[in-house]
Amino acid sequence: MKETIVIKGARENNLKNVSLTLPKYKLVVLTGPSGSGKSTLAMDTLQRECQRQYMESMGLTSDSISKPKVESIEGLSPSISVGQHVTNRNPRSTVGTVTDIYTYVRFIFSRLGERVCPSCSGSILPTFEPAGLLAEEDEDMERHTMRCPHCNTELEKLGMSHFSFNKPEGACEACSGLGHVASIDEAAVFNPELSLRDGGVASLNGVHRDIQIRILIAAGKHYGFDLDPDQPLKDYGDIQRDLLYYGVESEAFKRHYPNVKPVQGTKFEGVIPGLWRRYKEKEGESGSQEKEGGFFHEQLCPECRGARLKKDIRLVRVADASISDLSDWSLVDVYEWMGGLRAVLPIEGLHLLEPILHDMPVRLKRIIDVGLGYLSMNRQTVTLSGGEAQRLRLASLLGSGLTGVLYILDEPTTGLHPRDTVGLIRVLQELRDLGNTVLVIEHDVEMMRAADHIIDIGPGAGLYGGTVVGEGNLEDLMASELSVTGAYLREENLSTSARVQRKGNGHHVTIREARFRNISIPAVSFPLGCLVSVTGVSGSGKSTLVFDILAQGSPKGNEQSGYKEITGLEQVGNIVIFDQTPMGRVQRSNVATYTDVFTHLRQLFAGLPEAKERKLTSKHFSFNTPGGRCETCQGLGVLSVDMNFLPDLEVKCHDCKGRRFTDEVLRVRYEGVSISDLLNMSVQESLPILKSESKIAGMIAMLCEVGLGYLKWGQSVKTLSGGEGQRIRLAKELSKPSKNHTLYLLDEPTTGLHPSDIKQLHILLKKLVETGNTVIVVEHSLELIRDSDWVIDIGPEGGAAGGKLVAEGTPEQIAEAPASYTGVFLKRILTEGL
Repeated sequence: MKETIVIKGARENNLKNVSLTLPKYKLVVLTGPSGSGKSTLAMDTLQRECQRQYMESMGLTSDSISKPKVESIEGLSPSISVGQHVTNRNPRSTVGTVTDIYTYVRFIFSRLGERVCPSCSGSILPTFEPAGLLAEEDEDMERHTMRCPHCNTELEKLGMSHFSFNKPEGACEACSGLGHVASIDEAAVFNPELSLRDGGVASLNGVHRDIQIRILIAAGKHYGFDLDPDQPLKDYGDIQRDLLYYGVESEAFKRHYPNVKPVQGTKFEGVIPGLWRRYKEKEGESGSQEKEGGFFHEQLCPECRGARLKKDIRLVRVADASISDLSDWSLVDVYEWMGGLRAVLPIEGLHLLEPILHDMPVRLKRIIDVGLGYLSMNRQTVTLSGGEAQRLRLASLLGSGLTGVLYILDEPTTGLHPRDTVGLIRVLQELRDLGNTVLVIEHDVEMMRAADHIIDIGPGAGLYGGTVVGEGNLEDLMASELSVTGAYLREENLSTSARVQRKGNGHHVTIREARFRNISIPAVSFPLGCLVSVTGVSGSGKSTLVFDILAQGSPKGNEQSGYKEITGLEQVGNIVIFDQTPMGRVQRSNVATYTDVFTHLRQLFAGLPEAKERKLTSKHFSFNTPGGRCETCQGLGVLSVDMNFLPDLEVKCHDCKGRRFTDEVLRVRYEGVSISDLLNMSVQESLPILKSESKIAGMIAMLCEVGLGYLKWGQSVKTLSGGEGQRIRLAKELSKPSKNHTLYLLDEPTTGLHPSDIKQLHILLKKLVETGNTVIVVEHSLELIRDSDWVIDIGPEGGAAGGKLVAEGTPEQIAEAPASYTGVFLKRILTEGL
């Protein structure tokens, strides 16, 4: 048995010939500054080599996974990586269905449910047959009937499928089990004042409109009436209107011409049926154009009020709760309900439920342990944040009982309050104690304390990182001369310098009567001209308060917006929001084009004498327009190879060898480098070359300040993590001079930042405040919270038990607030350092 994984000579990305020994069956933390090469080592080297060897051993060709640049890795075990991507995009997928807890609940209700007879409203108690049927067989059971003991009406027996909103037996008929219904907002689609050609139908435009108008006119001819595309819609007769709205195949139109059949070229679909068809096709993709076009109005289903099930199913009760009650409760409440179930069960029902009564609480406990007890079963998985999705997957992996596996986790503490980190560490230790190796990429000091072994990679980011600067436990790191993490912690121990808090400019933005999701706050004020942190445990409602109520910022509220009024907004010029939504999905957009540096670079190269000699303009230096780019790969430098069932593989373009441009363009050099060389450089490396160009140098300095100096100019933005994306937007915003008082709202800007980078970020936010703006951050990082001017703590718990204002004041005042969880941790960090 090899007790270690030995990596020799790893050279992927920026790793500088790294050789390492990882102890197996331990909790190993990989830390270091952002961009120093942690993910490269864990994901691109270890994980990829594990997958490759695993696929080879199964006899699958592993061309899709190229061998990482490493001499050898010995002692590998099969690996599972738990990333931060929400994988399931199906609107029907909920927390209950993903974790299988809903399946258990359906089993309990189908066996033990007390139902109400629809004809005499008498209650029918459950009967217990011999326990022969298992849950799996139950799904496929044919229909059985029973009689009501009170009035002898024949009723269908309820099986598990009746309690599922994804099966026709159980799904509410009005919304087919989705919980909401959509209707078309005709006022948004049709403008009766305008004609067809002038845009009277908002969903028809451009070439598509011209084609549809032709079909409409042809249809009019065929049926023998005139349709004038230049006539306002309000002047249309019934026939024209029915044709335009509902199409030739509709009953509404057919009643005018019952005997005439439409011919080819006159089959106009109708605006409304067309919108419905496109809506149905796009059902799984949230935020698709049709829904965004504002033509659809989604509301709670009037029949089931969002419960997704038929009425008689919603009336079935077990231990005084219906299945829709359970779905709405937080998992903590469901866990308590499970605890009380044994007491109220009839004796003869116990043997049926013995396995479930044992399994289900264990599963629930795991999810509560990773800090997700505030979620409810009916929460759609699409709406979970990256950190939540990752921890949900972690909880289900614990239940798999695999041993001898290498688990690789990417920053699992993202979005976790220090209080919940303890539970997460316990879960990771359980994984380790099952006989697995757990490798965590992490910046959190608590996590480092709990680790059996820490590896520190650094000393800088990008080109300046990629070497191991310390390993061992936390004390070893602090003793190491080179370790960046160690140096930061040493400094922390020394300094508890007095912090100067800004008083702000005397104005406040105040929200009154905030009532939205779980938030219920009579009044809360944000002082302007300050750095304000909004804190609280996971799921307490911080993001709801800042991004759903404050960011919508219109002074007068209403029922929809969730507040009565917001005062003080007249002091704010504009609101800028930085959340963690991923950057574009466009491969062509890279760091240089996104920050507008590329425009300056192209002008710079086009202005050189060599370029003028060759008659090259700035267009030739763009890889997005034909002219100077390599046409084989269309300026991307890589070609995409379709791998049929596997993800597409990118290979270097064989013509330009990944350089994106034609040889002629590449001959033009500035300070000895071509435009392609510049795109392959990191931001920090390019500073000495471009320092004389003031516009570009300013942006470079800005990117380095937000801790992104390690990014390459040519790196596609779709490869950036949520935190990186947010900081690059921040840098772009900061490089524009703000004209008036701006309110910046940030969502966990410290995500993925090493403590030493958090310091940098804080300096930057301070700059923003000092130039007369207000910064409000939703944050868990204690380093940033203790340096804030004002803290608003929401809680006390997550989910339904949260949403109240626990405390507000300076960090020192919060530290003294007895009810605040944040205060407990703040107190420690204020007195002892990290």
